[in-house]
This record gives sequence, C-alpha cells and structure tokens, in this order.
Amino acid sequence: MNMISYKFIFFFIFFEIVGFSTRSKIYIAGHTGLIGSSLTKLLREKNYTNLVLKTSTELDLRKQDDVEAFFREESPEYVFLLAARAGGVGVNLYYPDLLYDNIMIVSNVLCAAKNHGVKKLIFVASACVYPLNSKQPINEKSFLGGKLEFLNIDYILSKIIGIRLCQQYNKYYDTNFIICTPNNLYGPGDSFTSNKSHVIPALINRFYEAKIYNKNEVIVFGTGNARREFIFVDDMADALIYLMQNYNENEIINIGVGYDISLKDLAYKIKELVGFEGKIIFDSDKPEGISQRLLDSSKLFNYGWHPSINLDKGLKVTYEYFLENTKK
Repeated sequence: MNMISYKFIFFFIFFEIVGFSTRSKIYIAGHTGLIGSSLTKLLREKNYTNLVLKTSTELDLRKQDDVEAFFREESPEYVFLLAARAGGVGVNLYYPDLLYDNIMIVSNVLCAAKNHGVKKLIFVASACVYPLNSKQPINEKSFLGGKLEFLNIDYILSKIIGIRLCQQYNKYYDTNFIICTPNNLYGPGDSFTSNKSHVIPALINRFYEAKIYNKNEVIVFGTGNARREFIFVDDMADALIYLMQNYNENEIINIGVGYDISLKDLAYKIKELVGFEGKIIFDSDKPEGISQRLLDSSKLFNYGWHPSINLDKGLKVTYEYFLENTKK
C-alpha cells in the first residue's frame, strides 16, 4: 500500500474519532439571531460547510410535529440550541406569549434531538437563571439556590426548564446535551431599536440620536451603580465551538470574561465613543435590575478557553456596525 493510501486511511480514522469535525452535519437553531449569526460566520470561516439553517418562517420550532419531521428528514449530528424569544425588560414583562413560546421551542428541540440520535447538543441558557442573592462572582453551583429576578421571570423560567430537561435526558437517556450560561452579550447584529434593545445597543442609539439632534442631555435609567459583565458575541461564538469540541459534563458551565463594569462607567465610555458632548442624567426612579451579576468562569478558563476581545475594542466594533448598518 502506497503512502497516499496510508494518509487517506489516517484521515478517515481521524475524522471518525474526533466526532465534531468540519464534515459533521450541524443544525444551528436560531442562526439569524445575535449569537447565531456570529456562530454561523465563524463556523464557515473554520471550514464547517455542512450547516443546516432554517429561519422561523421555514421551521416553526413551537410546533412539535414540524420539529420532529425536520429532525427525521435532516438527521443533524450536532445542534446549537440558540433559538428563543428575548429582548429588553419591556419585551420580557409585557409580551404575553414569551413563556409559552420559549418553553415550546426548547422542549420540542430537545425531545426531537433525543428521539433522533443527535450526538451532542449545546443549550444556551443565561446568567439570569442564577438567584438574586448569589455570591459574586457567581459559581455554577448557585443554580436554584434562591429567589429569582422578577423583571425577567418568564424568560428565566423557560431557561430553567431547558436546563432541567437537558440534565434529565442526559441522566435517563444517555444523551450528551450540555448547558452553558453566558452573561450579557453585545456586538454586531444586535438590535438597536428602543423596545427590543439590551443595555449597550440601547445606549449607543440614545447617545447617537442625542448627538445628531443636538440635545443637551441623555437620561439613563437607574443610579448607574449597578455592575454588569459583558461578553463580545464573537468571543461567545468561539466559546461555543470550543465547548462542542471539549466539554461533556452534565453540569452548567459559565461563559464570561472575568470582570464587570458599572453602568455609569459604561455610559461614559459610550458617550465618549459616540462623541456626545452633553450631560448624562441618571434617573434613580427608574429600575436598573440587580446590583451586580458577575460570573465565575474559572471552570471554562481551566478547560483552556479565554476571551480575546476586551470591552473597549468590542464597543468600537459594535458602534462601527451600528453606523454602517443602521444609520446610513
């Protein structure tokens, strides 16, 4: 047998052993969202070409029969479960079907993945599943250890249900469904509209409009003393691929950057970035949520993954995206 034949056999065996490879059939549920868009782009850059992508109009994940038929026909080997209805506090509080929609999405996808032999699935939960009184930084063992934040309760409950389903399926059906809890995400592809925005895109839009319309001040909700941890979406996508390749435990794993910032300091950073020269008024009568949410990501760091994009660089890239794609 010649050298070329040996090389062919080696690479065939190698791809069969490593599992998640560039040849794997990968379904990204929620590929048009903030995380999904970045993940899809990064996988393609890494030469993962066998991606299965369906928009919500092509596949309604709330419909069990449709989801079952999709998994039966497509037979994806690996799944990133990112799909969910989410937004700012207004969406979480006042959208009446948010809890139902998210429970149906996660239940249908996990059940179909179990029924049709998916090799591995990553469910993306959220740091908001941790109790209000969690010791900072928040360790994964804090899960279900106290009172939850009411402002986001419907979204939180749907994520908790997803976590428990993953753990129970792993325990009783020998699936490999892993769970990650990222902290606040931001970056290109985010929503900058006022009724759907998270804090960073909302502030970028608010300061930009104040600058354009020559306003003297910008009002920011809360005292500004609350502290938050932010992870750039491309780092999040990179962490998901790393976990798909390296993590197989039944317990939650946090995804964070290891440091946080006060909302006051964040507001001033964005004010300077945008070039707004007026005043910032912090309205203490408006809600700002819990005082701090910083994740203990040492478990992930010990596995060998670390973020590569700091907040200043991430904000700059996000603002450039905002200018190029929303304010032409």
